[in-house]
Amino acid sequence: MSKHSAQLAALVGSRICHDLISPVGAIGNGLELMRMGGGQGPEMSLVNDSLANAQARIRFFRVAFGAAEDGQTIGETELRGILGDLAGAARQELRWQVAGDVARAEVRLVFLAIMCLENALPFGGTITVTREGATWAVTGRSDKLLIDEKLWDALNRPGADVAPSEVQFALLPLLLDDIGARPRTRIGPEEIAIRF
Repeated sequence: MSKHSAQLAALVGSRICHDLISPVGAIGNGLELMRMGGGQGPEMSLVNDSLANAQARIRFFRVAFGAAEDGQTIGETELRGILGDLAGAARQELRWQVAGDVARAEVRLVFLAIMCLENALPFGGTITVTREGATWAVTGRSDKLLIDEKLWDALNRPGADVAPSEVQFALLPLLLDDIGARPRTRIGPEEIAIRF
């Protein structure tokens, strides 16, 4: 995938998320009106939970797959909000241990790394994000990891072929290559980490 193709894909991702957020928000407003009118029960709870999950994933995907302009930052409060909202539907506990605002382009890389780790932790666990100087570390821990060697090898080969559900494994090394960086992975029996 060329740099132009990656930029075009980011614009498409931004557009899709932008176009989805309004109708999903309208659904939320409609549900709120139904609750005010006495709508209750397990069905309502299921719909509310599904809506919250959809809203959280769209916000997360907007950063992970959307365009990131030079100079754009994401505030710590917004970051914690995105990850906190996502936690309700995630199998993994997400721990953001970075203080302050962060460049959107860097958050994009971190979110893609989180998605890679989610793939290796389908039975639950924790994903911790730290930064030491300019180096990011995204670390997953679980009693049971599921490692697909083909995908983890793809992180070291920008442009590797992957399935649509695994696009983060192709996009992360491509974006890192654009800034002259490479992902460094470490896989242990109960821990997996991506550093860049």
